[in-house]
Amino acid sequence: MMEFAALTYGLLASVILSAAQRNRRMERPHPPMLLYTGYLLCGVSAGMAVILAYIALSQFVGG
Repeated sequence: MMEFAALTYGLLASVILSAAQRNRRMERPHPPMLLYTGYLLCGVSAGMAVILAYIALSQFVGG
């Protein structure tokens, strides 16, 4: 299950970043859905970083 989530996240991030790069190169504005999905991916990444840091610190301090 974790492999599927990682593969899906990586594929989605790759598509979003390549679309943003193409729009920037062509000097076109980004569609709202592209921006929202990019912000969602950024939030998921930040949230997972905080959760994993908490787990790592709780293992270090608690054990």
